[in-house]
Amino acid sequence: MSITLLVPIFNESTNLQKGVLDKIGNFTKDDDRFIEVLIADDGSTDDTCDILKKHYLPQFPKFRLLTLPHGGKANTVIAGMREARGELVFMTDADLATPIEEANKLITVQKESGAHVVIGSRGIRRPDAPMTRTILALGMVILRSVMFGLPGIKDTQCGFKLFEKKSAIEVIDSLLVFKRKSVGKEASVSAIFDLEFLVIAHKKGKVIKEVRVIWRHVETKRVSFIKDMIESLIDMARLKWYDVRGRY
Repeated sequence: MSITLLVPIFNESTNLQKGVLDKIGNFTKDDDRFIEVLIADDGSTDDTCDILKKHYLPQFPKFRLLTLPHGGKANTVIAGMREARGELVFMTDADLATPIEEANKLITVQKESGAHVVIGSRGIRRPDAPMTRTILALGMVILRSVMFGLPGIKDTQCGFKLFEKKSAIEVIDSLLVFKRKSVGKEASVSAIFDLEFLVIAHKKGKVIKEVRVIWRHVETKRVSFIKDMIESLIDMARLKWYDVRGRY
């Protein structure tokens, strides 16, 4: 088993000051399962990359920096997935809302089941999150269940996932709705990339497992409730349209 730990980042100087990469570095440095930690930077405009180059890359030999033009989180994830050297790619958000130690749960499930995708689940009840986030999450669960099924999956949006790289690239190459999305704008919490990925994976017969993980709300300014809700609804309608037309 060889794993690339993929960390998409954008203007993360605040999180770096909290020591998130120290936690990731210490977790992976003596673990032979992880052959690299690929930090994919989405065109940060603060001092994130300077901090990485001066402090973290020399300190942790497994760390590798991939610099990209700003195109949003999903584009950064896709680029990182293609660049990854591991047979498996583990993705975590840079804020570590889910502690990195929870990765062991997903890795164990993948090893025992041979699943192509293992996703972390925050559950529906999120006591630390603002009410608007909880309402949006519950609404998305109901809509996804009605429109797409995805049996056994309750949380498509958790940024804590494990992929078999070969299968993930196959799915990425089949994306339709996401490819229509404009790039170069601030990443949103739109459901479309994660949801379309899982819908296609399910249709291609990929085995998807969901694992409950610890999650703590981390405040962010990148979430706009009304804007993201409208965008998500539009994107879900496009995804359903392609689905009923048999485009996948």
